[in-house]
Amino acid sequence: MTLLHSSLFLFASWVCAKPQSLPISTFSIVARDEKTGELGVAVQSKFVAVGSVVPYARAGVGAIASQAWGNPRYGPIGLELLAAGKSAGDVVNLMTSSDPHQNSRQLAVIGIEGNASVFTGSECLEWAGGKHGANYAALGNILTGPDVIDAMGKAFEDANGTLAERMISALHSGQKAGGDKRGRQSASLLIVKERWGYGGLTDRFRDLRVDDHPDPIKELERIYYIHRKIFPRPD
Repeated sequence: MTLLHSSLFLFASWVCAKPQSLPISTFSIVARDEKTGELGVAVQSKFVAVGSVVPYARAGVGAIASQAWGNPRYGPIGLELLAAGKSAGDVVNLMTSSDPHQNSRQLAVIGIEGNASVFTGSECLEWAGGKHGANYAALGNILTGPDVIDAMGKAFEDANGTLAERMISALHSGQKAGGDKRGRQSASLLIVKERWGYGGLTDRFRDLRVDDHPDPIKELERIYYIHRKIFPRPD
């Protein structure tokens, strides 16, 4: 059995149960820095500790955000499929088509080459949707409207600075455009790059989480600048 077939077999066996958890009402962005090769996920949600559920990334491979009735198997299986050479679009199609509860899922995938793809199931709570552009994909559910995603995409495209700073700018813009209509609670930033982590012994460069806060994006940004000062980019 090939890696692809074994991954999909395991995936299918794990998703047979109907989702029982609370929906992750959120907006997120997956992105790549074409100059440094950094890959990352940034997310904000009216959901406690969103960083423990939504973001997945592997240096040199890609980044994934799984939300709405999030499927935590989308992350590890999707990264295996990207590592096996599948495109972001292939990964989205393979996983959602194998998932009997695909209509409740929302997914964004970006590969190391910057190709990105998004999926929003027909039963995700309104407003729900996504978009993708060069080196990023943004998506969200239970939002005030499509302006949230449009604002995130424009902010990422127009921003300067590091990948983390551009992604945080996208979160700020999404919130300013209306954000999650249930409110704010947590935020997370995950950035990976080969040997850019602690002591050069890990690929996890930034892994910052605000689990419960009245202004989680602003707090995430504050923590980011502290982290950046202590752990600057190796280049």
